[in-house]
Amino acid sequence: MRCWLWSFLALALSTTALNAQGLRDKISELFIFTAGQDPLFLGGTAGSDSATALHADHFIPSARAENGTLISFISNAISGNVANVPVSATSGGSTFRFEGGVPVKTSASPGPVFAERAQTLGRGRVFVGANVNRLHFETLRGVSLSGIEMTFTHVNVTGPLCDSIQGTSCDPYGVPAHENDVIALRLALDIDMTVSSFFLSFGLLDHVDIGVVLPIVATSLTGTSDAQIIPFGGTTAQHFFGGTPTSPVLSTSRFVQGSASGIGDIAARVKVSVTQSERTTFALLGDIRFPTGSEDDLLGSGHLAARGLGILSARFGAFSPHANVGYLFRSGDLQNSAVLATVGFDHLMAPWATMAVDLVSELQVGESKLQLPGPVAYDAPFRRTIDVTNLPNERDDVINGSFGFKFTTGSGITLVANTLFPLNRGGLRPNVLWTAGLEYNF
Repeated sequence: MRCWLWSFLALALSTTALNAQGLRDKISELFIFTAGQDPLFLGGTAGSDSATALHADHFIPSARAENGTLISFISNAISGNVANVPVSATSGGSTFRFEGGVPVKTSASPGPVFAERAQTLGRGRVFVGANVNRLHFETLRGVSLSGIEMTFTHVNVTGPLCDSIQGTSCDPYGVPAHENDVIALRLALDIDMTVSSFFLSFGLLDHVDIGVVLPIVATSLTGTSDAQIIPFGGTTAQHFFGGTPTSPVLSTSRFVQGSASGIGDIAARVKVSVTQSERTTFALLGDIRFPTGSEDDLLGSGHLAARGLGILSARFGAFSPHANVGYLFRSGDLQNSAVLATVGFDHLMAPWATMAVDLVSELQVGESKLQLPGPVAYDAPFRRTIDVTNLPNERDDVINGSFGFKFTTGSGITLVANTLFPLNRGGLRPNVLWTAGLEYNF
């Protein structure tokens, strides 16, 4: 047991982030069109004559808070969701209880893949394994990552100077007329992730297991943004990326690329069997995910998370249903806690083959902390509203289906193959998460 623990510690200490740094910052760079300036700063306008130079910062987040909210939503939604890849169950293979010093088998199959079963390993028994999870993120709240649309609006300029120039009050939004100018931006993101998890559980007592999970995460990001200034009217542009007011550059694009790898968020677990009969078992599980993965490199959540579960398992011959109900606490200011519910079964189809099926859900507590700005209302030259993005303001509930198999070899090693696929589109989601792994207990 000490050898395994020291191996996990050595691997954790020797693994560091590689290749690129600051993938989260690279997402922010997609909104910076002038080097060294704030997002949405108009460099062409800043370099023009004094009559239009003041227009350079009319869209920047410090001047127009709604634009900053829209930009930060993208970075926060991706970094907050990218670390939520599920980890494998705490125990697999054969589980035992001891009666009069004699081990009695308490499970019919090697167990589920991502769900938890109530049976504990048995005193002194060890469960080790490794798996690889591969996923390509496809949607954010149901919108394709290759087709996110945003509209950035102009600050409402007010004050005596504006009033004197216009000859009327500038308080209505849309006065002067160039306040109706917008920057339309189309964002395309390509995010790949591979999570290699190494896990170990140990039967501390007959009814108590402890364990640890060490994930090694590799993330790659490619992003493009295409921006277009849409003047509301007039023959002389007040806002432009380059050129002159009479020959303005009204469109531009940005491209970023990077990758990073390193330790993800390490998890520590304990499971206690509360009641156990010939047919049913009930247990409690608690685990903590520590913020050991780099949030800036999209390797971890950046915040502590704790999970508590009640686990009920039953056995009817080769068929073993289970249910997990619990609560996930997230400490991040922009991350919601969630109610957890999983139901499914594992079925021993042959002595060497098990099928595992689960419905895995994570239901957000309260309204989402990640809110988008609402529609923008203009007062002049006529009343109207525009939507600033095609992303919806909605809850980030997660419901997944899990379907996989476990194959036990003659050497006692269990091979795992599984697919996890979304049944709704809350949050940041792939079309499918592929899992392949090895498990062994002794």
